[in-house]
Amino acid sequence: MSDATAKKEERRKFQAIKGTRDILPPETELWNRVEQTAHEVFATFGFGEIRLPIFEPTELFARAVGGETDIVSKEMYSFPDPLDFGDLFAKVRELDSITPGAGHFGLVSKLLPESELIAARPEATASVCRAYIEHNMQQLPQPVKVYYMGPMFRRERPQKGRYRQFYQIGAEILGGPDAPGIDAEVIEMLMTFFDKVGLQGATLYINSIGHNADNCRRGYVEKLKSALEKVKDKLGPDSQRRIDTNPLRVLDSKLESEQPIIATLPHIADHLCDECKTHYAEVKRQLQVRGVLYQENWRLVRGLDYYMRTTFEITAPGLGSQNAVCGGGRYDGLVELLGGPPTKGIGFAIGEDRLILSLQESGKGQVQQGRDVYIAWMGERAYAAAIHAAKDLRKAGFSVELPPIEQKFGRALGQADKLGAKYALILGDNEVSEGLWTLKTLSTGEQEKFAEPDLLQFLHKHRSVDQEL
Repeated sequence: MSDATAKKEERRKFQAIKGTRDILPPETELWNRVEQTAHEVFATFGFGEIRLPIFEPTELFARAVGGETDIVSKEMYSFPDPLDFGDLFAKVRELDSITPGAGHFGLVSKLLPESELIAARPEATASVCRAYIEHNMQQLPQPVKVYYMGPMFRRERPQKGRYRQFYQIGAEILGGPDAPGIDAEVIEMLMTFFDKVGLQGATLYINSIGHNADNCRRGYVEKLKSALEKVKDKLGPDSQRRIDTNPLRVLDSKLESEQPIIATLPHIADHLCDECKTHYAEVKRQLQVRGVLYQENWRLVRGLDYYMRTTFEITAPGLGSQNAVCGGGRYDGLVELLGGPPTKGIGFAIGEDRLILSLQESGKGQVQQGRDVYIAWMGERAYAAAIHAAKDLRKAGFSVELPPIEQKFGRALGQADKLGAKYALILGDNEVSEGLWTLKTLSTGEQEKFAEPDLLQFLHKHRSVDQEL
């Protein structure tokens, strides 16, 4: 390597990997506000927070989500764990040093069975069910209500509101009776959250896809598959593949050319068994009782194999064609599929990235920037007083900027403006001697002198007025 090449390598600037990004202040304030609203709203419905591992056994998602789904077959980050294959990895590294670029590591990963791999979580419902089984949560009072928030990972092409590392806020109800009221309440909680966070134009769509009994969804899937076989040559490659792997997913196609064909396909509502019809009718009745507005969408099937009966989706403006901001549904039988006892389940996941984007597009994503108070001080005595003042103001809940070095007052006030401070607290030898501190309202230029207790009272009063506005 030449000296010029070596220097160029040294100067290379690192950037976030494609499909990931840094979320910076002040935007993080909006994220915090959204997440805090979730904490508050979900708690009022009796939900507790669960914190899950970032990675899980690959087999967990393959079994729960479905091995033929795009998530598992195309999008999941799955890899061997070096802790379990130390000797093997040492040999692979030795081979790579002998024949660089031969791809031995990737070959080993492909040869290992699914049960020997771990995956960065692409979704969290399977993880919640795993935790429910592992910690014997069926022994707790039922149903168990939990919510989560955090990053998920999928290997897909980045686009507006969609990333390879993305964030979800979700909730699950496990156990308890087979009651449509549970479905209605979890949807009510979701719409309450969206209202509190200020999401405008949100539309709730619901459907029932029946269950796996012979006379319900299985019978419908057979009729759907037969109908699709007749128009197979008019469908795209993905839909053609799904005829064999998961015919229901064809209904979810967004290809314009396929829409007239899909419109002619059998409706699942016409094939529900009496039990599923009754369940769906009661869900709709309870939503009406709760004042939750909805639209029915017979094509709404959701993309994961574990869904059954109630499915729902919320769309929001400002997101283009991929406008879903949340999806969920019932998944009775998933816990049992993963080795647990027969357990009812329902939940949802909110795409937090898309929710933030929709709030920003609608103008509801504005965040408060700047500081409450910038302390402009001059002199050693004033600095000691400034430290004391900053401590008291922060204790009272105000954001304070205390410069670490002395500045002339003109420069300090200019810095306060740049930081978006509401007030400048001016402290010099005169203020310290008098015991009266000068507070300048930067938006108006008005100045007043206060004793310390009066200063706090003034700031508290004006903060209350600002919050009311």
